[in-house]
Amino acid sequence: MLDDLDRRILRHLQRDPALSVPELADRLGQSAPRLTRRLEKLQSGGILRGQRAVIDWRALGYEVEVSLRVTLDKTQTRAFDDFLEGARGIPEVLEIQTFLGRVDVRLSVIARDIAHYQHIYRRKILTLPHIADIEALMHVARIKSDEVLPI
Repeated sequence: MLDDLDRRILRHLQRDPALSVPELADRLGQSAPRLTRRLEKLQSGGILRGQRAVIDWRALGYEVEVSLRVTLDKTQTRAFDDFLEGARGIPEVLEIQTFLGRVDVRLSVIARDIAHYQHIYRRKILTLPHIADIEALMHVARIKSDEVLPI
């Protein structure tokens, strides 16, 4: 599926996603038009989905991160749909994951401090529909957070 040039392009972009096409072409020893065609191919194939800004939310004053493991009342036919719709609307929810097993959903929630987290939890999280059980895990340290693939 990927040839050597595709893999080299992806490795460079993973290290420095802000590289311009001319800079990347120069590093790869390719012409800018050829590189542009390759990037378009990677994008149209769904491999390269775009670039994004990575914001350090701690630098913005968010000091607390909590993972909430939620079990839903699956006797309700719309439990997942209703819960996920509501959770998507909470700005402090950074990530939503669904699972098979005892835990149905994991929410990653950020807050400025414990008082702010309690407000989010009581006023926003606990008002979400179809919660059967919820467990909070306070993050202490992030040991590894890496989206770089071994290409």
